[in-house]
Amino acid sequence: MSIENRGKVILAGAGPGDPDLISVKALRYLQTADVILTDRLVSPEMIADNAREEALVIYVGKQCSKGIHTPQEDINELMVEFAQQNKLVLRLKGGDASLFSNILDELQVLKANDIPYEIIPGISAAFGAAAYTGIPLTAREHARGVRFLTLFDLHSVTPSQWRDWAKTDDTLVFYMSGQRLQQLSYYLLQNDISTTKGIAVVQQATTPFQKTTVFSFEELKTKELPQFEYVPTILIVGNVVNLHQEYNWYKEKATTSSYFDNHIINTQQYAS
Repeated sequence: MSIENRGKVILAGAGPGDPDLISVKALRYLQTADVILTDRLVSPEMIADNAREEALVIYVGKQCSKGIHTPQEDINELMVEFAQQNKLVLRLKGGDASLFSNILDELQVLKANDIPYEIIPGISAAFGAAAYTGIPLTAREHARGVRFLTLFDLHSVTPSQWRDWAKTDDTLVFYMSGQRLQQLSYYLLQNDISTTKGIAVVQQATTPFQKTTVFSFEELKTKELPQFEYVPTILIVGNVVNLHQEYNWYKEKATTSSYFDNHIINTQQYAS
């Protein structure tokens, strides 16, 4: 990496978990960065195998369901401080850099401090989950389109929105909604979703600990959905879910572990 690229922040998506799913461009920055600010949902194996020995790796993850939270203000300050020290800073995000992330906050602070930056896309969890479960999100004759959604703020969903979600021919993909699984199925059934549609619960997609559970909405009239366990959990709703049984190819293992909890963090401690 040439010297003119120092004093810069790279906002990059690391992919959904499988370390082989990072882009070539993001991997090059991972191998050359001075400082790596990594989210929780980034493969620890990827960082251990590719970061420079001299690189300072700082974990800035969030998992609100477990009370793990790095304030966005702290992340912003770290990016600015290290970039102003003429260092190449890699802000590594799970999945895609822009989808359901705080990238706008980071762009605003970088612009305000006149710090050069790049944005590198990544394979989002939705695409990883769809590929590794054999559920093509927009399969012809099964879906008209796909919507990326979240139930993070369940109370803001209006009755008309629930009706639309229940009746649409689009595939619905819900991020950050594992803890809302019971409410999601309840409200869709209450709004007369077709019972031939299915819901796929995909935990830790593309990792060795991937776990997929599929139900039809007919089954959900009498069966309980699994309890939320691990993040990331992607929920896929629609007719395309019915394709999983025929086309799934990824051999899942019975496990109760979290792939993302074993982060490799540099022993150097950042002193604020």
